[in-house]
Amino acid sequence: MAESYHNAFDLPVVIVRPFNTFGPRQSARAFIPTAISQALTGDRIRMGSLDPVRDMTFVKDTAEGFIAVGLCDKAVGQVVNLGVGDGSPIGEMVRTILLLVGKPNLPIETDAARVRPGKSEVMRLISDNRKAKELAGWQPRFSLEQGLSETIDWVRRNIDRYRPEVYAV
Repeated sequence: MAESYHNAFDLPVVIVRPFNTFGPRQSARAFIPTAISQALTGDRIRMGSLDPVRDMTFVKDTAEGFIAVGLCDKAVGQVVNLGVGDGSPIGEMVRTILLLVGKPNLPIETDAARVRPGKSEVMRLISDNRKAKELAGWQPRFSLEQGLSETIDWVRRNIDRYRPEVYAV
């Protein structure tokens, strides 16, 4: 609709597509806070499929991207992806979380109830963020590890907001 109004009435619109944003205050439905809360409180990690590859962007980068692209006249009428432009398998990211939490040997189990149906799972989801850089000069500043560290600190201070033993759908 936004693109239609831009094309029909010259409404100055930018369509921004954020890719897999994570960070403090994220819903327990997402795999990163799920893994963190389980790692902080339990003796194992229960996840869905560990093989899908995701382009995870720290929330501060996503917010800065919205501002940069939204204020960029050259981006008007464009569709702009905000993402890192690279990805890692979910299992690898969970292992990174375990290292950062200080529990590298905690077992990771696949819970069949958490595995998405095959036809609905996207095995590789990576952004093409070139347009954000070319038009607005935006690129992510936070590494996955930096974003995970901030997220871990926040979840640790707010663990009462999570129910690690419950699968949130």
